[in-house]
Amino acid sequence: MATEPAKEIPRRSLVSRLRDRNGDDRPHYLVCGADALVWTLAEELISSGRRLRLTVIVPPDLRPDVPAFDDLQARGVRVITAARLDERTFMEAGLAGAAALALVMPDDMINLHAALCARAVEGDLRLVIRMFTTGLAQGVRRLFTDCAVLSDAGMAAPAFAAAALGGIAPTHFRYAGRTLYVARRGDVAESSVVLTLTAPAGEGQIAVLPAEPDPGERLDGDLVLAEAVGRSAGEDATTRRLARSGRRHHKRLSLRRAMRVGMTRKLLIPVLIAVVVMVAAGAILARRTGVQGFWESIYLTLLTVVGSSDVEPNRNPVAQAAQVVLTIAGVALIPLITAAIVDGVVKTRLARDRGEVLGLHADHVVLVGLGNVGTRVLRQLNDLGIDVVAIDRAPDARGARVAEELGVPLIVGDASREEILRAASIDTCRALLVLSTDDAVNLQAALHARAARPDIRVVLRLFDDDFARRVGDAFNINISRSVSRLCAPIFAASMLDREVLATIPVDRHAVLVATVQVLAGSALDGSPLASLDRPRSTRVISMRAAGEEWVDWSPDPRRVLAAGDQVVVVARRGGLRVLLEEATPVEQQLDAAGQ
Repeated sequence: MATEPAKEIPRRSLVSRLRDRNGDDRPHYLVCGADALVWTLAEELISSGRRLRLTVIVPPDLRPDVPAFDDLQARGVRVITAARLDERTFMEAGLAGAAALALVMPDDMINLHAALCARAVEGDLRLVIRMFTTGLAQGVRRLFTDCAVLSDAGMAAPAFAAAALGGIAPTHFRYAGRTLYVARRGDVAESSVVLTLTAPAGEGQIAVLPAEPDPGERLDGDLVLAEAVGRSAGEDATTRRLARSGRRHHKRLSLRRAMRVGMTRKLLIPVLIAVVVMVAAGAILARRTGVQGFWESIYLTLLTVVGSSDVEPNRNPVAQAAQVVLTIAGVALIPLITAAIVDGVVKTRLARDRGEVLGLHADHVVLVGLGNVGTRVLRQLNDLGIDVVAIDRAPDARGARVAEELGVPLIVGDASREEILRAASIDTCRALLVLSTDDAVNLQAALHARAARPDIRVVLRLFDDDFARRVGDAFNINISRSVSRLCAPIFAASMLDREVLATIPVDRHAVLVATVQVLAGSALDGSPLASLDRPRSTRVISMRAAGEEWVDWSPDPRRVLAAGDQVVVVARRGGLRVLLEEATPVEQQLDAAGQ
């Protein structure tokens, strides 16, 4: 019997590894999760246009806000319910021979344990792991080969923080030695603009990835992708000004807030009486002793108040009486003021321990929900020096300890109740940021806040992207976003090995910056570069010719593409999917159609 060449063995082994017991050789992908991200990621993968088999593993106690998988199952998705992500579960799910596994459970330790079990079943596997803890994520990257560690909270937090401040999410990325970032057109030099991301489309609508406008049509409010030249990437001028003003405001509030809390009605009346008596007695004393001049009168009065004046036996009796009254009033006033300050400090400390907020806040951000995303947003706002009042129903929420460390007041209660919002000084805040995981609570809180203050800026987190858009339009909500919809494209892209450089939050959606490789025999092979530039779908920002290192940032649209050329595009999800299909060789498309 003839011996097969050694070089053929790995290829046959790979083919047999990808083919399941029914002879299906499509690459197998698995997703494990328990919240909204698992459904959105599965929908993103099955809609990617790629030939794949998809298995979703969910726990029995799947969150109630996750949609049913009926529609996805009708499209060929296999759904398995398992109480534990271990070797047995993965073997039953067909992990052996799989191309990639996404672990998007909302618990870092569960994801790490599952990753270890998965590698025990299939060593040659791409892992995409959801992690919240930054330090743990760095260790996981070193532990596993062919592993991507992503944080949905880290992706979404900058967009929410910027929306609350009326600025732009500090999004930036590096490619071919250049740093590109998102900015308002009016904040950057026109020569630094690489691409227009959004522009007005009439009737209050926004066009995403429009065609480049004529010079006379350019508006300073347009969002653009610009090259960072001589400044830190991703920094917005408005946000920096807010940061500076916020820090000054934060530092000067502490003593005044303590005085305001401690100066109750019972203390205020005696203090006012003592001050009136002091002023009257000081005026009489100054007049009877012949003191002339305003400063001399103040000098004599203050020294008498603190008991530093000398006894004058030969002084006018009226002056002596005024001196006695003034001294007694001073003796009473100093303890009253001291009591107010001490009482304010003690009450403030006790309020923080009990999860209450005392005193008034102004020009602050009310943050509802201290989960993964809320905690990241809280840290970012604190770094900017913005005063924050947090609300969460659970006293032991993930961000409760962070709030305590940062000195941020935390109200434990239901944000859908109007009295809880008013306790957070909703009447004087600059914005309401609602980031809990309960859509009903989020919407109720937003509506109560809008009823209390029609002009308040509301940034709302909702699961369903279409619902978020309709809520924003119907209730005049400034920003309504779905975290899972913002982050699912980058998770899916990482699983499918797409060369995604960055994801950019734009309006209520996310656009992807990706590299597209032109393959021989594909529809793009021999096409002009201009055919890839499709306004409102895909826009070309650069290209690299086959076999060259140099990147052309202003490529000629008449250039004919050849196999091996690499094009960098900014695209919407659907547009990128179509472009990748066109980059697939014709033979592979025919094979896929035949199966």
